[in-house]
Amino acid sequence: MKSFFTLELAIEFYQISKDLKLPSHLKVQFQRACSSVSLNLSEGSAKPTKADRRKFYFVALGSMRECQCILRLHGQAQTAIGKKADFLGICVYKLCQALK
Repeated sequence: MKSFFTLELAIEFYQISKDLKLPSHLKVQFQRACSSVSLNLSEGSAKPTKADRRKFYFVALGSMRECQCILRLHGQAQTAIGKKADFLGICVYKLCQALK
């Protein structure tokens, strides 16, 4: 299933993001947003209706966009982690679109 593939990508992204060097105020926000992606994908995948899943997947998408913005603010958008963030963002977006 696409949602499990995307969840695995999100967990991997969270793991590699722990080593990213950011100013402390952005580091805390970035880690919270990264974990939110995985947690909302996980919780959403357990919901019984499309509407419920869509709600959690869109929250995950918002958190993913937050991660991408923090990477851009810190000049990391074109790095390996920035490219992983973009790919994960596409996957989360496709999950959301599939439930419209």
